[in-house]
Amino acid sequence: MSARLNLFGNQLASKFVQQLSAAGKVISDSTLPAATQELVKIRASQINGCGFCTDMHTKEATHAGETATRLHLVAAWREATVFTDAERAALELTEEGTRIADAAGGVPDEVWANAAKHYDEEQLAALVALIAIINAFNRANVIVQQPAGSYQPGQFG
Repeated sequence: MSARLNLFGNQLASKFVQQLSAAGKVISDSTLPAATQELVKIRASQINGCGFCTDMHTKEATHAGETATRLHLVAAWREATVFTDAERAALELTEEGTRIADAAGGVPDEVWANAAKHYDEEQLAALVALIAIINAFNRANVIVQQPAGSYQPGQFG
């Protein structure tokens, strides 16, 4: 299986990916916990059916020391007891922000308020930006049918 379009070989697509990656660096350098960042990326990627990003971020999380139990339960986080209240709030915001078209009015106030109980303004800004960026990456990869399974931790720096 190969992608419909090489996002790294096409000049315009490559510039786009580089810009998204640069924006992602701002978030990775923020005070939002790294484990939370990976959980958010994994959950959005699962919802969007992006195999490439799911593969990448589960491997990156594993490489960073995340447990297999938590990774296996990301898709069922509501019933899982292995996530903190803060992580649960971030996962809920991720779901609502990713499924924004499914609800009239967008992200409910209660979801935002719950996240705001656990994260300061900088971390909330990082969460919003992260959800937007991972959704952009997911959509690009799903559109071009980027194959999954061969990602190696640290592959993109």
